[in-house]
Amino acid sequence: MQPSCTTSILFVCLGNICRSPTAEAVFRSVAREAGVLDRYRIDSAGTAAWHVGKAPDERACLAGAQRGYDLSALRARQVSGSDFEDFDLILAMDRSNMRDLQAICPAESTYKLKLFLDFAEKSDLDEVPDPYYGGAEGFNEVFDLAEAASRGLLAHLQRR
Repeated sequence: MQPSCTTSILFVCLGNICRSPTAEAVFRSVAREAGVLDRYRIDSAGTAAWHVGKAPDERACLAGAQRGYDLSALRARQVSGSDFEDFDLILAMDRSNMRDLQAICPAESTYKLKLFLDFAEKSDLDEVPDPYYGGAEGFNEVFDLAEAASRGLLAHLQRR
């Protein structure tokens, strides 16, 4: 049996109330179902501080609950300088947040930055669209994308 080690993953969007907490909850569930949750430290954050301390958007919580995900314990936080040292992989939901991360990331940690949907095997999209200003269908799409990318991410991590 191979010894387990912990890989730390940070999911990042703008406000940390829609996309990144969704990705956090979905990846946590995918890892739990695979029996490897103990191998990962999973968190999420936003590049902006607008919603620090707040629960995820209620529409994200509702869409998640309809699929069996519980986002209720999550609270928004802003990316900090120590995150670039503390996390092995920092996954941005879109290019805008990727640029914001690149602007504050120390040069020696830029290899940790990736787009989350780079791990989705069957997606025509490369960015997770922000559902904040739309309706319920946008939140369902985010869950669809997070499920696909989380399965691909776990498969990628298990091959390493």
